[in-house]
Amino acid sequence: MHAVPPEKMRLKLQQLWQQLYPDQPVDQLEPFFTELQAAAQAASPPPPATWFKEVVVYSLYVDLFNQDFQGLTTRLGYLQDLGVTCLWLLPILDSPMRDAGFDISDYTKIRSELVGGSDAAAQATFGEFLAEAHRRGIRVIFDVAMNHCSDQHHWFQEARKGPDNPYRDYFIWSDTTERYKEARIIFKGMMPSNWHPLPEDPGTYFFHRFFDSQPDLNYRNPEVLLAMCRVLLFWVAQGVDGFRADAIPYLWKEEGTICENLPGTHTIVKFFRAVLDAVRPGTILLAEACQPPAEVVTYFGDSDECQAAYHFPVMPRIYLALAQGSAKPIFETLSTAFTPEIPADCGWFSFLRCHDELTLEMVTPAERKAIHAAYCLQPEWDFRQGEGIASRLVDLFRHDPAALQLAFSISFTLLGTPVVFYGDEFAKPNDEQFQREQEALTGYQDARYRVRGAVDWPAVDAALADPASLPARTHAGVRAMLAVRRAHPALSGGSFQPLAGLDDRVLAYVRGTAAQRVLVVQNLSADTVNVAVPGGSNWRLIYGTHDLAQGVLTLPPKGFSWFAA
Repeated sequence: MHAVPPEKMRLKLQQLWQQLYPDQPVDQLEPFFTELQAAAQAASPPPPATWFKEVVVYSLYVDLFNQDFQGLTTRLGYLQDLGVTCLWLLPILDSPMRDAGFDISDYTKIRSELVGGSDAAAQATFGEFLAEAHRRGIRVIFDVAMNHCSDQHHWFQEARKGPDNPYRDYFIWSDTTERYKEARIIFKGMMPSNWHPLPEDPGTYFFHRFFDSQPDLNYRNPEVLLAMCRVLLFWVAQGVDGFRADAIPYLWKEEGTICENLPGTHTIVKFFRAVLDAVRPGTILLAEACQPPAEVVTYFGDSDECQAAYHFPVMPRIYLALAQGSAKPIFETLSTAFTPEIPADCGWFSFLRCHDELTLEMVTPAERKAIHAAYCLQPEWDFRQGEGIASRLVDLFRHDPAALQLAFSISFTLLGTPVVFYGDEFAKPNDEQFQREQEALTGYQDARYRVRGAVDWPAVDAALADPASLPARTHAGVRAMLAVRRAHPALSGGSFQPLAGLDDRVLAYVRGTAAQRVLVVQNLSADTVNVAVPGGSNWRLIYGTHDLAQGVLTLPPKGFSWFAA
């Protein structure tokens, strides 16, 4: 894959600019084109175009995982041995940390506690980490909040000085809270409004979709668009492999709409993608769009927006399927009636848990009630008034080793690129002390803090040394499954064919390429089931303890096996 020819790049960006800013002259882009040409000449060689389909992603907070980037570097061998081939670094940029780093106060500076020393030393430390990760075959992406910044950012500190400040138009202002009144409040139960008064200027409000310490950026100002493009270029120059585009559906606002998934947002994303393609093709944009799949697929565009996106609806339905002992919720979610086909060079990312809550936005009211009843085991886990459950994987499954292994089996074989949240591979539990500390520090009653917390590596290493412990059993299963996945490309890039006509308690499907087929059979129930496997004599056991006997597979409760042909 090669950089986009300069003339084609110029034409594409000019067309997108005119769509967004019909009243702005196109020649404003000329200085930016010069920047792009220089960035393309300095960029490292591009990776394979669809590298993101073949990796296993591990998501972590650098400080909570192992103190800082030097500490993370010392643990890269552990991650490589586990089977990780891509790191998703949760927010690392400068921040007052009122929203775990998603409130960015400087887009080109890493938080000092993660690197230490002067800015030059910080850049060297990050560069050494990147070089070592790449040497081990581990790609690196990280979060950039595209929709908002911190109220401590230089832009906002300047903007609040008054209407004549040049940064004033970087944000959205009003003398009434009635603007954009159709836009839902995302942090329901924590924020009373999407508008927050400016204390020093009574009667003036700024717009925010998340916490009131995170003012939304105003992409109607072309300077904001170019400023964010320069952020991406800065980090491409450092050698990162992609960006998780946080809160991407909310970029463009229009009166009389819900301010989500608007055409202007897609034009902005196309602009970002064209910039990256012009400089280093294969640098990915990963869409964080908690929307129905039919809406999320629009963020792939014509393969000219994001290369990858999270499949949010399948995650809660995995939990529903396990609670009900039925494969129907998963198969219905992955049917083409619910999840449209996507471009061949794009891909889904899937996860069991992440740094956020087990979101219940993308399920029906009846499903939400059922999942909440089955998994919200403590009132403190409730998030956004029933729309989510804030708990780690092992606590959601009541420390049941069989349930954990089954969940990972589904995650590593079902859909797209799997994401492992740090600590889940060794059954890290909720951290209630961290929850209390962060609520006191930030002033926000945010139930998600408990799913974070620092890793106590001496304790973890001791537990992993005991094969009978839950951490060791969980870790061994994850490591073994990822090794089998790595040896069988059908599990990462193969087609998906559900096996119809089986017992509803059985989740079974074939992943296939032209050269290989893998059959996965999983018992979701608390009963022993017998499964008559079509073509049973052709299948060879590659993972699991339960083999076929005369074409019949007997699976104990929560048992599973993988086969190849």
